[in-house]
Amino acid sequence: MLSELKACILKAAPKASELLNYNIPAYALIEGDKREAQFMIAGYKNHVGFYPHPTTMEQFDLELKSYKKGEGSVQFPLDKPLPKELIVNMVKYRMALLGAS
Repeated sequence: MLSELKACILKAAPKASELLNYNIPAYALIEGDKREAQFMIAGYKNHVGFYPHPTTMEQFDLELKSYKKGEGSVQFPLDKPLPKELIVNMVKYRMALLGAS
């Protein structure tokens, strides 16, 4: 599922660079930028974590209502299909806010 999540990020942001942030995979939308321009992902026993940014979480709050959320994170359970179109839209939204291409 992490591979699927990564593919969604790279589908929306093919120029994103992969790095580690807090010892988990991250994808920088703007080369060399800090956390503000990154998406992070992590795998856990029962879910994958997606860490887009609080502004992105706010924008997609209704679409994410059936998932467990934090201020800047969402948990996608392993026993359900990944909402790929939603993830792609979240990445595109954040890119637009940052002026990234």
